[in-house]
Amino acid sequence: MRREDLGQWRPLWDGYNAFYGRVGPTALDEAITRQTWDRFFQANDPVGAFVAELDQEVVGVAHIVYHPSTTRLRAVCYLQDLFTLPSARGKGVGHALIERVYAQARELGCSRVYWTTFEDNTTARKLYDQVTRYQGAIVYSKELGVVPTLATRSLKEVCL
Repeated sequence: MRREDLGQWRPLWDGYNAFYGRVGPTALDEAITRQTWDRFFQANDPVGAFVAELDQEVVGVAHIVYHPSTTRLRAVCYLQDLFTLPSARGKGVGHALIERVYAQARELGCSRVYWTTFEDNTTARKLYDQVTRYQGAIVYSKELGVVPTLATRSLKEVCL
């Protein structure tokens, strides 16, 4: 990912969010998009990104988050977002992005890469079944709303 990729990254980001229903009145706040983009270029941030190109056009993105684990001695890598342009699907773009994530996670000493998707995302699951195995996990999530103290206090301070 390079800063000059912003113009080609943004339609993929918007497409990814639209796929998950974050469009129109439910769209992400623009501040989240700006913050996400900026984090890709901060050296010590655990968030990273890769793009895939075909014929010098960005056609796919993968966003990752590295973090420690309570069940492992080494960090793990969460593949948070994976999206390809509809015109690039079936051409190995998603597979190549996943393999790139695997390679970097190995280089950094991570012990695992994992991600989530919806059960009915059959197109993506066909790919995922080729590159790993379904673990049977069910994800629960609760929105907590705005925590204004995060701007001035560390996450650890707030959570303890």
